[in-house]
Amino acid sequence: MGAIGLLVSDFSLSFMWVWSGVLVKILVFHLLRFHHDVTGEIVYLGFSVLNLFCFALLMKYGKGSAYNPLTVLAASISGGFIPFLFAISARIPAQVLGAIYGVKLLIHTFPEVGRGPKLNVDIHHGALTEGLLTFMIVFISLLLTRSLPGSFVRKTWISSISKLTLNILGADFTGGCMNPASVTGWAYARGAHITKEHILVYWLAPIEGTLLAVWIFKLLFKKPKENLDVKAKSE
Repeated sequence: MGAIGLLVSDFSLSFMWVWSGVLVKILVFHLLRFHHDVTGEIVYLGFSVLNLFCFALLMKYGKGSAYNPLTVLAASISGGFIPFLFAISARIPAQVLGAIYGVKLLIHTFPEVGRGPKLNVDIHHGALTEGLLTFMIVFISLLLTRSLPGSFVRKTWISSISKLTLNILGADFTGGCMNPASVTGWAYARGAHITKEHILVYWLAPIEGTLLAVWIFKLLFKKPKENLDVKAKSE
């Protein structure tokens, strides 16, 4: 896929991602009329896993496209300077724009959807939460893609359950987003996208968590160096 095609795919996936979460909630709690009890939450989690599978398929057949800046950042760190520069200067902005336009259209279509994730604790607690959650999900993703054997379905299942579990753990603190582009879309709609809280908690902390996860993964799972056979010269 060419550079322009990849940017369009990133924009589109990010646009669809902010819609998908809201549509799943509307489907479960409004159309199917489940309540926010144990049964309703189980059904919601089931549809959420299905949603993550759909996006995993889109990313697989999109030849590298993604909806999360952290995915792009983690992949580009080891890819050299040019891929890294392309990621931070074009791909990540495309994802942010996709999320912003997705949220704007979403709010226009469903005004009752709310205001998206927001910080419910102090800024330091929030930054620690998002950084730790990001570190864990990036490290798990690296393990699944580079070290652990298994089929696409098995790896996607593990990744989906991990993401949902971490999202639940961080929901009461920061929303457990682990996706700066998606949060920026909602923050832009509220006019809070340039606040210190947003930048530190939803951008700097996840980026630091991503960099730390990639560094520790490389430290723990070094590629074996090729041993050069040196022939001894006979006297």
